[in-house]
Amino acid sequence: MTKLETKGIVKFFKHDSHNLMALGGVDLEVEDGDFVCLVGPSGCGKSTFLRIIAGLEKPDEGEVIFDGKPVTTTGPERIMVFQEGALFPWLKVQDNVEFGLKMAGIPKEKRSQISKRYLDMMQLTKFADSFTFQLSTGMKQRVAIARALVMDPDVLLMDEPFAALDAQTRDLLLVEMQLIWEKTKKTILFVTHNVAEAAVLGTKVAVFSNRPSKIKKQIPVNFKRPRLAEDENLTGLQQEILAELRPEVKKSQ
Repeated sequence: MTKLETKGIVKFFKHDSHNLMALGGVDLEVEDGDFVCLVGPSGCGKSTFLRIIAGLEKPDEGEVIFDGKPVTTTGPERIMVFQEGALFPWLKVQDNVEFGLKMAGIPKEKRSQISKRYLDMMQLTKFADSFTFQLSTGMKQRVAIARALVMDPDVLLMDEPFAALDAQTRDLLLVEMQLIWEKTKKTILFVTHNVAEAAVLGTKVAVFSNRPSKIKKQIPVNFKRPRLAEDENLTGLQQEILAELRPEVKKSQ
């Protein structure tokens, strides 16, 4: 069943007093429970595309369709996790995780019950009473992901959430992200520059062309989970993704 669809998404930006077309008509269908990784040249508009799906930006042309209905604004069914966690440093970890629930008017006892499930899932239970400024970058991203998950969105939009992490922390979170996806069955769109990351996480990899960007190719991923970044079985898939990506990167230089 199609959960999310984009039709002909076009986006212009002002550049030196001229209109620069960033997105040149992006069409994508995402099935319920898909984990779609978006890769493409730097600056091709992947993050902009994700923000349009989230309702944080409006396309100049085209539409976003969720559960068969067009959407033009933000909504609790589409939650975004940014590269920087955008946490509140004056709040403790549990309070950060519960923030959206509190704004939604969920009673304190119910908030605590919900948040504890996701704190446990993200291995944050021991840090529930810590302030976020006391945490490592990797731990902060766990908090940001937990905060998104407690809202129980239909679609989780993730904009390079592991880009700032060291390799060891990233590899750990790659495994945990697969386990979370299997537990929650969330539909996920995940922007990354890391081809190995896309191969490990995705049920499908969508490769963006250079500007004005379209989706050049969609590559299904059928390997068993959990997958590891160093898994030699994924080498062929990574090479296939790179073969589509390299020419587009050269065009952008």
